[in-house]
Amino acid sequence: MNGMDITLSQAFIAVDDHDKALAFYRDALGLEVRNDVAFEGMRWVTVGSPAQPDVEVVLEPPLTDPNASPADRQAMAELLAKGLLRGVIFRTDDVDAVFERIRAAGGEVLQEPMDQPYGVRDCAFRDPAGNMLRFNQPAKQ
Repeated sequence: MNGMDITLSQAFIAVDDHDKALAFYRDALGLEVRNDVAFEGMRWVTVGSPAQPDVEVVLEPPLTDPNASPADRQAMAELLAKGLLRGVIFRTDDVDAVFERIRAAGGEVLQEPMDQPYGVRDCAFRDPAGNMLRFNQPAKQ
């Protein structure tokens, strides 16, 4: 692209309780808190991996539009509770160790580690808000 690099800077995950989200993303996953901002009754928390200082995950309210109707807010809350809003995939070099760490911290297991036919070994959890998170590593050859 004519010398222009495009890189990922931020990804957003909807959460309904920032304190529970922090306990999960910081304490269970080991991500560092980079920012914690409250504004007009809402809160955004930014976390990230120490190994990726230029990439941040923003934990945000599920609906930030102040003009959203009560029905829209209810619909978003229901989608979030079902885990239907977002999914995130994290990469690791030891998915089995990550699985044990998150399970020991009380993470809700969706899938134990397994080798997938598409070349990764992965596992899956739900965060406290219901979002599905997958953790994978390249399959061993």
